[in-house]
Amino acid sequence: SLLVGFSVAVLASLAGLIIGLLSGFLRKVDGVLMRVMDGMMSIPPVLLAIALMALTRASVENVIMAITLAEIPRVSRLVRGVVLSLREQPYVDAAVTAGTSTLTIIVKHILPNTLAPLTVQATYICASAMITESILSFIGAGTPPIIPSWGNIMADGRTLFQVKAYIIFFPAVFLSITVLAVNLLGDGLRDALDPRKAKIS
Repeated sequence: SLLVGFSVAVLASLAGLIIGLLSGFLRKVDGVLMRVMDGMMSIPPVLLAIALMALTRASVENVIMAITLAEIPRVSRLVRGVVLSLREQPYVDAAVTAGTSTLTIIVKHILPNTLAPLTVQATYICASAMITESILSFIGAGTPPIIPSWGNIMADGRTLFQVKAYIIFFPAVFLSITVLAVNLLGDGLRDALDPRKAKIS
């Protein structure tokens, strides 16, 4: 579960960053990319992941890819919003007027300013991915049963719930604590990286 969460956070952040940068800075591809992202966002992440897993065999790699595809639209939307606000800044206009290449502008002026919100979003994606993986594994659509993920452990305990409830209880508690801890980390990063609070301090 932890491996899936961290892997999805990294992969979804990278893919969403690229799509968001292209969509926010290149008007020609913005409409197409955002319509695709909107279509994917119209489906709840868990349902989209279940649908994708139904097309593949059960494996950790496929679970990671399915959840990643479900999370990419939200990251790309976030990055696109940041890019659109930065694109109107005077220093970006000055760079365009000076003839600076688009790639240089993105790497030097746009990309560094997207890293703070992207880092915060990655923590929330990690927590969400762990929950989604547990749901998929619990219903038999996730990682193979031989892999001891929290979802698989809880699934194994269903038949013994009345006599050995702890088989489900402890994995559920550890999952809840881990998700809570990751979310608190995200809140802490959000406050630490908030430029408005930095100016006040």
